[in-house]
Formats: sequence, structure tokens, C-alpha cells
Amino acid sequence: MTGRVREAEEATEQLRAGLAAVGVTLPSLRIEPVSSAGHEPAPLIDLGRCNLATARRLAAVLEGRQP
Repeated sequence: MTGRVREAEEATEQLRAGLAAVGVTLPSLRIEPVSSAGHEPAPLIDLGRCNLATARRLAAVLEGRQP
């Protein structure tokens, strides 16, 4: 595993923990596997899909409001 993939895994876990701390769960949050393949991976973090309630909760948090 390359350093970039390890960094992406750490960032994904930090994001997951930060979102959980404000009551937001993105169930599909993950590293996009194809972007991590090959000799020089450039991993992308896939935020995935979420339902309307989660999207509204996330928007409220980003706007500084409590959901």
C-alpha cells in the first residue's frame, strides 16, 4: 500500500469521525477503489450517496446551524 492510499484512508476516517461528531453519517463514505489502483495511485474519497434527511443535516452543519 502506498503512502498516498494510507493518507486517503486516514483522511476518510477523520472525515467519518468529524461527521459523526455532528450527527451526520454518510453510509457510502469510502476510498474509490479504481483511483487507488496502479503504480502511482491518486486515491479519491467517494462521499457516496445519502438520503434527503442526511443531505439536509449536512447542509445545516456546514451553514453553522444545528440540524
